[in-house]
Amino acid sequence: MSSPIIKEFLKLKEKYLNRTATPAEIQLLEQYYELFADEPNMIDQLAESEIEVLENRLKDGIINKIELKENKTVPFYKGTMMRAAAILIFVLAGTYLLYNRYHKQPLQVAQNKSFKTDIAPGGNKAILTLANGSKLILNNAKNGNISTQAGTSIIKQDSLISYKAIAANSTEISYNTITIPKGGQYQLVLADGTKVWLNAASSLRFPTAFTGKNRTVELTGEAYFEVAKNKDKPFNVKTATQSVQVLGTHFNINAYDNEANIKTTLLEGSVKVYAANTNVMISPGQQSVLKSNGSFEIKRDLDMDEVVAWKNGTFQFNEADIQTVMRQISRWYDIDVEYKGKLPADLYRGKISRNVNVSQVLKILELSGINFTIEGRKIIVRS
Repeated sequence: MSSPIIKEFLKLKEKYLNRTATPAEIQLLEQYYELFADEPNMIDQLAESEIEVLENRLKDGIINKIELKENKTVPFYKGTMMRAAAILIFVLAGTYLLYNRYHKQPLQVAQNKSFKTDIAPGGNKAILTLANGSKLILNNAKNGNISTQAGTSIIKQDSLISYKAIAANSTEISYNTITIPKGGQYQLVLADGTKVWLNAASSLRFPTAFTGKNRTVELTGEAYFEVAKNKDKPFNVKTATQSVQVLGTHFNINAYDNEANIKTTLLEGSVKVYAANTNVMISPGQQSVLKSNGSFEIKRDLDMDEVVAWKNGTFQFNEADIQTVMRQISRWYDIDVEYKGKLPADLYRGKISRNVNVSQVLKILELSGINFTIEGRKIIVRS
């Protein structure tokens, strides 16, 4: 006999073909398709008999008739430390269904969960502090040339500012700082052509021009760098406890004060990471983890999509605990988090757009048995 999830799929398909499906039911059918089309690895976690049924049904052609929409909520998966209880979550207009492949039955259904208040997602926000101490609120500034200093023009274009040299052979150096508040993000092109993406609650101090033998910037928080190649001028990123040296490469640094470790992840090129009296070299696909005791750990075989998910507009987790999840939510939605009761030991896997209100993220997480309350700009987490 088909499992409840298969029966639900067939029922929705029949309604769609008979043109009796409601808009909400059509969206749910899309979610079924998206789950198995975009997350093929999850198919492996279903029983073989179910895979065969699903494949036969999905080949019937109905999927080709569905117009998929952008920025849809993508399923979250919740796991245990032993990875023994893979749970699928289907999300639709306030209705959530958990399905456990071992029990072969729905575990919980939460209908039309709502919050009295809600919080919108973050956006393109930043403050630029110039060498003379004056501050420019970039999200309020008009596009075009917003300042000129030390032979350099600063140009704003939507969520990006760029530094362009306008005076040849200028040796004057001025330092600027771009600060991203909680609930913000911004992009920056330095004078050498290096591109920087800055996450919420981050800042970067940098010179308006690179005139010496090195190119050095100072980071707090998280940033993704695409460093312009220059073999004669190494590029250095300094944080409170480490320094990263490159010649030209793509990498991500997560150096938030409230994270246990500093993580430097290399996507392209080569990187040397220094801390105290030790250093490590990492290759593409590797991550250096600087621990609180000053030692390094090298991680391999990483999910790079997870590392740069924030840059690409999503939350993405691979076995993250609730505190890790909530720290990201806190920074992006500019909220405080308070915990009441024992914290759950569950680990979370999955992704969801960062362009949705916080309530949509919380509704998904509540399926694991956690309860959330929104009070102003505070989220209370109860087990």
